[in-house]
Amino acid sequence: MQGVVLLSGLAVNAQNPIIQTSYTADPAPMVYNDKLYLYTSHDEDGSTWFTMNDWKLYSTDDMVNWTEHPTLLSFKTFEWAGGDAWAAQCIERDGKFYMYVPVTDRKGETAIGVAVADSPYGPFYDPIGAPLVRADYGNIDPTVFIDEDGQAYLYWGNPNCYYVKLNKDMISYKGEIHAVPMKPEAFGRREGDPQRPTLYEEAPWLYKRKGMYYLFYAGGPVPEHLAYATAESPEGPWKYGGTLMATEGGSFTNHPGIADFRGKTYLFYHDASLPGGSGFTRSVCVRELDFQSDGKIPCMKMVKEGVTKSLKPLCPYQKVEAETMAWSEKMKSAYNPQVGVFITALADGAYTKVRAVDFGEKAPSRFSARLSTTHNAEITMEVRLDGLDGQVLAKIKVPRTGGSDRWRIMEEQIPQVTGVHDLYFIFKGKAPKDLAYFDYWKLNY
Repeated sequence: MQGVVLLSGLAVNAQNPIIQTSYTADPAPMVYNDKLYLYTSHDEDGSTWFTMNDWKLYSTDDMVNWTEHPTLLSFKTFEWAGGDAWAAQCIERDGKFYMYVPVTDRKGETAIGVAVADSPYGPFYDPIGAPLVRADYGNIDPTVFIDEDGQAYLYWGNPNCYYVKLNKDMISYKGEIHAVPMKPEAFGRREGDPQRPTLYEEAPWLYKRKGMYYLFYAGGPVPEHLAYATAESPEGPWKYGGTLMATEGGSFTNHPGIADFRGKTYLFYHDASLPGGSGFTRSVCVRELDFQSDGKIPCMKMVKEGVTKSLKPLCPYQKVEAETMAWSEKMKSAYNPQVGVFITALADGAYTKVRAVDFGEKAPSRFSARLSTTHNAEITMEVRLDGLDGQVLAKIKVPRTGGSDRWRIMEEQIPQVTGVHDLYFIFKGKAPKDLAYFDYWKLNY
């Protein structure tokens, strides 16, 4: 199984970090077909270094409930790579999806590769069998952007920043690799370090709004903050805009990701707020990004509440994956070929929360869920409305099937409920480990 043991003491009404079942970092949002896809790097449990082997994918259409998808790509996808699946970004062009990833090659040097898929969910493959780009050093944190004229740009780099113009095929580039001038007027002045005159550290993110180009980045010295620069061209020259987000959150790194979705702009970042969190075990968060009328951005705080309002209600009359949730405690995610991604309740009191579930005007009569446990003990899943102590909608005995590769659909009649509610799935019982497995749920008339 994969995932981390997260015994959270965070507030029930918190929305950040948006993923609680694994450590995630380096958020890279992408909007496609009216859905927001979030690609993240993945800090391994108990890491004391940047131990990262694959990339994860989550999606949402309401900005409060997030669905985990099967792991779509790892450093092992690239035969020339030796390890280190660090901060990446995915973009769509002409129905294909291109993911730009930094990895360490078999000589121990960083390089940026590109993987291609026919779907945002993958599977991705390496179309060129070699690195796409190398600079002098610091080949990490790629960001990709396609301008309105069709020209695509790839930026990256630590401690310096580089860019190239990509060809239309998105897997090759034209011209030379350009080094962005590291000038204080572009990235702010770093005091007391003549070798690094600017605040620029790493993690560039290229973005355009109302004809203005923004280059967001992580600024130093460590611990990092977020900052931004603006220009009238994606090639600069850049003008320092100021601090976007001050150093906070317990992680000595940060990484911006920006997306426009359904009329609002969102800033994704990471902190270390989950139990066991550190600069090497991080967690992705999100909040709205506010622009002033002149295009400048005020300095923002990290927020526990995150996005507070669902953009659309969730329909419960079709299969809802258990890994779709707004919040969880004592849960971890896992995968097997029988059901794909599922979640594991680790101990008594483990729960997930799903926000803004629309029961409609006609009350459903039955609730069903696919569940499993390996324990010969009384283990139940309570379904409650609007709180951990809310009205009981259903109380289901989890069936002993013998493993997470064997499942049973359990169904129970429920009281009449209409309208929009938050749902809590709470597991109760005693067992030495892995109390129960949960695959999906559904309401029926």
